[in-house]
Amino acid sequence: MPSLSPVVALLLALNLAVELAKLMLPPTALLPFALWPLGGPFLVGFAEGRPIEASFEPWQLLSYGFLHGSLPHLGFNMLGLWMFGTALERTLGSGPFLRYFIGCVLGAGVLQLFVASQAADPYPTVGASGGLYGLLLAYGLLFPRHRILLLFPPIPLPARAAVLVFALIELVLGVSGTASGIAHFAHLGGLITGFLILQYWRGRLPIKPRRLLLR
Repeated sequence: MPSLSPVVALLLALNLAVELAKLMLPPTALLPFALWPLGGPFLVGFAEGRPIEASFEPWQLLSYGFLHGSLPHLGFNMLGLWMFGTALERTLGSGPFLRYFIGCVLGAGVLQLFVASQAADPYPTVGASGGLYGLLLAYGLLFPRHRILLLFPPIPLPARAAVLVFALIELVLGVSGTASGIAHFAHLGGLITGFLILQYWRGRLPIKPRRLLLR
């Protein structure tokens, strides 16, 4: 496992701080920071006999990425952030890496917002998984021959192949509607946004950067 890089350490600390805050605050306190679909407000609970409602707010496109539904959810995302993020930060630099990760979280949130708002039973979204999938994509493109050991099943794959496998799985599960409770389209949104950011940095989009960050 790689040693922590500065931005990865900061992101880990922020996520852990939010998780600790969840333990000390009322259960509904942080729900307004989840990503809620359009068309609210939605009833999320009661406090002193009064209804508590939540609805979409623009800041949720970022804040949802620092909330997690369970400790395993948090653990898997933070493990991926550590594994892939450290190598990417040292390759891209701390500033570009942070902008890339935040961009993937935002892009994942936008696609998930659209999908969740069309659902018959609207639901909130939490988790940094969209950003993590963006990191996985960047890792696969920048280190295509590095091997990644999958957890389920424990099979080593080249990073580029792992990206294709995960993208295909998310597309199939998202379109088919199986494995409900998982934001498959947020994962796809992170992949798509990450690809567009990397193509922009390479000067391969109609809008060109001031300088090429990647070749």
